[in-house]
Amino acid sequence: MNSKLMGTGVALVTPFKADLSVDHEALTNIVNFNIDNGTNYLVIMGTTGESATVTPEEKQAIIKTVSKANNGRLPLVLGIGGNNTAAVIEEIKATDLSGFEAILSVSPYYSKPTQEGVYQHFKAISEACPISIILYNVPGRTASNMLPETTIRLANDFENIVAVKEAGNNIGQYLKLIKDKPEDFLIISGDDDLVLGVLLAGGSGVISVIGQAFPKQFSKMIQLGLEGKAKEAYAIHFKLMDVIGYIFEENNPSGIKAVYEALGLCRADVRLPLVEATPELKEKIKVFVESI
Repeated sequence: MNSKLMGTGVALVTPFKADLSVDHEALTNIVNFNIDNGTNYLVIMGTTGESATVTPEEKQAIIKTVSKANNGRLPLVLGIGGNNTAAVIEEIKATDLSGFEAILSVSPYYSKPTQEGVYQHFKAISEACPISIILYNVPGRTASNMLPETTIRLANDFENIVAVKEAGNNIGQYLKLIKDKPEDFLIISGDDDLVLGVLLAGGSGVISVIGQAFPKQFSKMIQLGLEGKAKEAYAIHFKLMDVIGYIFEENNPSGIKAVYEALGLCRADVRLPLVEATPELKEKIKVFVESI
């Protein structure tokens, strides 16, 4: 089993300055904050990193900043995905992946392929990718659900497909994946609100949004969940439950950036078509941060 991808992974934000250029100093501080407080691995350029509105040049600069700040301390995962299979493969081949444990690759969005189309998409990516692959199923964003049967088929057929980040907010789908998966295949939760139940059923960990803002508490919760200590884990979950709801109340990553602003780690700015969290949401978040 790929133990480096167990536990708490966090989907890093991309902090911006007031002019919406990337704030590399803030990004460095966020990386150190997570490393110092118990996060197990870092995910660069997922949805939370606003990958849809970051240029290829900015993406390379972000990789450089995170890699330098990390300095080999934690495993790194890089988001490379899309609905143009050939373009995804081209990016994989053009990227130096030597410093990464895996790529995180989202199921094709907008195109709404059949399950066979999803399978063939990831088959082609698997054959082109020199490192491990974490599949990413997030039907709320892609308008297409990668069914457990497709995920398990891919897991059985391709050695470098080692995990799935499942973010369908569907407990039944999680349970089917856990029941039918190959022994060494990782089921990683992408739902901060459901992760404990997933862990207690046999899941492997999380790629979290909220975890990056409260890494000490969240990582402890995940570890307790992996150890089967439900009562202790849920005690922490209940303390974080309100803020988990807050950060998804308007959109992600506007919510988590509002948390970071309240913590003094970065500004709350996001790039259009996303908009900054409303003053009402920011106030709720500020009150929570001050209370914890």
